[in-house]
Amino acid sequence: MSTFLWESIAFGPIHSRRLGSSLGINLLPTDVKICSFNCIYCECGWTLEKSLTAREYYPVDTVMQAIEHKLQESIATGKQVDSITFSGNGEPTLHPHFHQIIDRLLGLRDTYYPKAVITCLSNATQLMRPEVCAALKKIENPLLKLDAGTQEMLDIINGPIVPVNLDEVVRELCSFNGNLVIQSMFLSGEKDGTPFDNSAEPNLSAWLDKIQLINPRKVMIYSLDREAPATKLHKFDKEKLEEIASLVRKLNIPAETY
Repeated sequence: MSTFLWESIAFGPIHSRRLGSSLGINLLPTDVKICSFNCIYCECGWTLEKSLTAREYYPVDTVMQAIEHKLQESIATGKQVDSITFSGNGEPTLHPHFHQIIDRLLGLRDTYYPKAVITCLSNATQLMRPEVCAALKKIENPLLKLDAGTQEMLDIINGPIVPVNLDEVVRELCSFNGNLVIQSMFLSGEKDGTPFDNSAEPNLSAWLDKIQLINPRKVMIYSLDREAPATKLHKFDKEKLEEIASLVRKLNIPAETY
């Protein structure tokens, strides 16, 4: 497959089906994906295990200068910014100074686009780091991943590069007291000869139980939209996603499908 990587720290704004006009922030190198997951569906391609320790991260000042320049450029050209969004080439919270970047970005946002929300798309694996968890609780829109209801399904779909205990992740997600959005990818297929379907039992009921515990303000449910690194994957249609969403809504939790 072709691998997609962002080539700068700040990019856009671009239209997002979930976030509106989104100004993107990439805290990771531009030539390699760095992530604690190796998701079978990731548009950035496969994760190289050595990438977690083999690369340097951008200095905080470099990051902030790039973001401020892009904010100034957006203001000057009259571009709308609904969300300032951490995404990029892997997992943004792996940056060792993520919490400092959040603190400084809050001030920049208030200066240039005070009505914009700050969003972070995260796989939630770094929530056990207190400074990361605290930083994510400071922003308006933490979008945290939960694709699996069981440890077995997490290992299949998300392929952790480092040890990730699903129950520990859920415990930290519960600590947000509902002030978060859960994003969940649903798909079926085959990995290393083993068929899987995370919309089927027992995974689905286990996932719903965890959603009820976390009690997020919203769940975003989606399926494959771009080319994936793994083959033998199958996308779910809107009707199937709505079936899952209806089960979430029965828990009195809003759910949207994409």
